[in-house]
Amino acid sequence: MKLKKVLALGMAAMMTLSMVGCGSDGTADAPAADTTQDQAPAADDSADDAAAADSTEAEEPAADDSAEAPADDAAAGGVPGYLDITLGEDYTDLTATIKFLHCRTDREEDGTIADLVAKFNETYPNITVETEGVTDYAEDALLRLSTGDWGDIMLIPAIDTKELSTYFQPLGDLDAMSEQLNFVNAWSYDNVCYGIPMWGNAQGVVYNKAVFEAAGITDLPKTPDEFIADLQLIKDNTDAIPLYTNYAAGWTMGAWDAYMGVVAEGDDTFMNQKFAHTAEPFKDKGDGTGAYALYKILYDAVANGLIEDDYTTTDWEGCKGMINRGEIGTMVLGSWAFSQMVEAGDHGDDIGYMPFPMTVGGTQYVAAGGDYNYGINVNASDDNKTAALVFVKWLVEESGWNVSEGTYATSKNGENPTMYSAFDGCTMLSDLPAIAGEEDLLGEINAESELSFNSGGDAKVQRIVEAAATGSESYDDIMADWTAAWNDAQESLGIEVTY
Repeated sequence: MKLKKVLALGMAAMMTLSMVGCGSDGTADAPAADTTQDQAPAADDSADDAAAADSTEAEEPAADDSAEAPADDAAAGGVPGYLDITLGEDYTDLTATIKFLHCRTDREEDGTIADLVAKFNETYPNITVETEGVTDYAEDALLRLSTGDWGDIMLIPAIDTKELSTYFQPLGDLDAMSEQLNFVNAWSYDNVCYGIPMWGNAQGVVYNKAVFEAAGITDLPKTPDEFIADLQLIKDNTDAIPLYTNYAAGWTMGAWDAYMGVVAEGDDTFMNQKFAHTAEPFKDKGDGTGAYALYKILYDAVANGLIEDDYTTTDWEGCKGMINRGEIGTMVLGSWAFSQMVEAGDHGDDIGYMPFPMTVGGTQYVAAGGDYNYGINVNASDDNKTAALVFVKWLVEESGWNVSEGTYATSKNGENPTMYSAFDGCTMLSDLPAIAGEEDLLGEINAESELSFNSGGDAKVQRIVEAAATGSESYDDIMADWTAAWNDAQESLGIEVTY
C-alpha cells in the first residue's frame, strides 16, 4: 500500500479536524482533526528522550493491584486505568521522571507548560515532567513513534487504529470512560480507549466584532447567502479583508473539511457511517446545505473578490495580529484559534467566535470533537506509565488549560470558556464513530480517492481558491471531478453504495 494511504488510514480516525489546535510552530494533521494547528518554518530542535527514573511506586494497593481493578478497567499489568485514579489522593508519593512530547511549541516558549508542570508538582512533587515541543509535529511525531524516541506521553499522531496497542497503553473501557469524558472514541479500538483528548474544539468562524459593526452587520449570518452578503458589506464599508483564506499556509485550508458532517448535513452519522457509502455526496441539494454548499462559500468569496489581494502571499503568523487590529473580518478556523487571535494584540475584546453559517431544517448545528489525544507509551515502565497517566488526568481535569485556550473541556464536569455564548440556540453534536467492521473504511476511500477529508486534504481546497481566482475551472466542474474520484474509489474498494 502506498505511504499516503497508510497515513490516511490513521488520520481518518481523527476529527477534524481541522480541528486540531496546536502551537504557533506546529503543523496540522488536519483534525483531526488538523484539523488545525499553527505552522512555521523553524527547524525541529528535538532533544533526546530523558531516561526514565528508576523508582518505586508508593504503596497504593487498592488502585495499583490489577486483580482488584474494576471490571471495566482495560488497563494492563500493574498500571491503573484512567478511571481508577483519584487526583490528590492516589500516587502522591510516586517518584518518576517522565517525558511529554507535544506540538504546543508556542506554550513551551511562553512558559505556559512550565507553569502547568510547576502547578502539578504542588500535589505530585516527586514526578518530574520533562517536556519537548516539536515544530513539524504531524510528520516528526510519526518518525519518533517508529523509532521509540519520544518518551512517556505524546499527542497521538496519524496511525492506523489497529496499531494503537502496539504503541500505546490501554487506558480503560470506552463505554465506561464515555460516561465521564467527552470525545474519547477517536483513539479507541475494540471498545478500549488508548487516548484522552487534550480538549475539544467546536467548528465555527473567527471574526472581528468591531469590523462587523463598522460594516453594518447586526445579526450573525446563518446561511451561506447571508455570509456572502455580509462579506460584501465588509468590503463595501470597511478597509478590512472580508475573508482571509490562509491559502499559503496549506494546512489551514483543510479546516473547511470539519464542517462536512454535522454542520452541513445536520447528521452525526454522516461522516463516519454514511459518507463512504454515498453515491453523490457533492451534489447540489438546492437548499444551502451539504458539501456542495459548504465549499461553494469559499469559491464564491474568491470569485467575488472578498478575500486578500494575493492569496499566494498569506501569512499565518501575521494574520493573527491583522484580525486583532481589525484588518481582517473573518477566518474559517476551529475554536482552538480563538485564543491565539485574542492574544495577538491589544484588541482581544474585538475577537468573536460564531457558528458556521449553515442551517439545516431550520437548525444551526455545531460540530464538536476532540483535539489531539494524549497517549502513553506501552513500553514504558509501570511507574512511568502510572506517573504519566496521573499527569494526563491532572491536565484534563484540574489544570484549567482548556479554559485559557478557549476550548471545550474533555471532562463532562469541566469548565468551558464564555466565548461560546454565540452558540446558544444551536444544536451541538459530535460525529459518531464508524459501525463495527468499518473503522478504517473512510481512511481507505480517502486515500484511494486522494481527496483526504479531515485528514490533511488541503490541496483539494486550495484548488477551489485557485480555480475561482483564475477562472480555470467552474465550481461544478470541481464537484463533478470529486464525485468521479469518489465513485472510482468506491468501485475499486468494493464499497456498497446505499445512499
